Amino acid sequence: MISPIWIGNKKVGNDLPCYVIAEIGSNFNGSITAAKKLIKLAKDAGADAAKFQSFIPEKIISRKGFEKKLAFQAKWKKPVWDVYEQAQLPLNWHKELNHYAKSIGIHFMSAPYYLEAVDELVALKVPALKIGSGEITNLEFLKYVGKTMKPILLATGASTINEVKTAVQTIKETGNKKIILMQAITQYPSSIKDANLKVLLTFRDKFKVNVGYSDHSPGDLVVLGSISFGACVVEKHFTENKNMKGPDHLHSLDPREFKQMVNRIRLLEKAFGNGIKKVEISEKETRIIQRRGIWTTENIAKGQRFTNSNVDVLRPVLGISAASYNKVLGKIAKRNFKPYEPIKEEDI
Repeated sequence: MISPIWIGNKKVGNDLPCYVIAEIGSNFNGSITAAKKLIKLAKDAGADAAKFQSFIPEKIISRKGFEKKLAFQAKWKKPVWDVYEQAQLPLNWHKELNHYAKSIGIHFMSAPYYLEAVDELVALKVPALKIGSGEITNLEFLKYVGKTMKPILLATGASTINEVKTAVQTIKETGNKKIILMQAITQYPSSIKDANLKVLLTFRDKFKVNVGYSDHSPGDLVVLGSISFGACVVEKHFTENKNMKGPDHLHSLDPREFKQMVNRIRLLEKAFGNGIKKVEISEKETRIIQRRGIWTTENIAKGQRFTNSNVDVLRPVLGISAASYNKVLGKIAKRNFKPYEPIKEEDI
């Protein structure tokens, strides 16, 4: 058994409601007013947490290192440094956003990318800390976050199993065992065929920790699939309008799509049931209609034996079940029968 983890007032783990994160990221477009609006929209869409990313350019990238854009950044119209600078969440906004989130009943969360941001989030008593996939080999940073003793959502995009193993061990060595391993594909957007949902089973088996999925693929298919494979936390990018300018809007869900995803998650959880095979209340009439019972097919006189020629197994089962057909053959009728009467226990 893998023990559940408390994320704030939410208990997260196997057979518990999935914890749903609306990843706002940089979609607030440099406006604290827009950030608050997105938090409210995330709450209304059914998210458990509204999540941001806490970084400043000089603490996360080398200006010279990205003079040439790489991978998906090649599509950006602005220099990488400028994009990061415009997407940063000022440290002095964290307190106000955290307070606002609490006031409307949703968790404020962020992925810190420098030590001062970790300290600020801890001081604000956020329910958990997210570690982005790019930090998985930043072992000193993992130690620093681990020592906070906060629940940690560790993203594993673009990682090998050995890198994941080292990261998990590094955090656990701080004494912090509250780890949720998040499968992710670090591409924006990512392809559904790359989702590799079965990695969640590998993580659970190998590391004995709760698992989740940080999804960048289109729609909610991968999110729903991940829950079927044991994800107890899911994260999906969230925006007010997918047509807005910015690096993350296009591969985000809007409020209507996000709410639909949450509704589908809750419906899927109901479909899981409890694992006990039984006749459901809704099946009781159908059980009678579709099951076969033993019926007469011609007149049978009292004292006459039941044979293959005068009885058959037919729907519905109003008397003895078809399962007892061979036991009924050769038995003596206690009364007269007309054709197509059900045979009951008291009749033989």
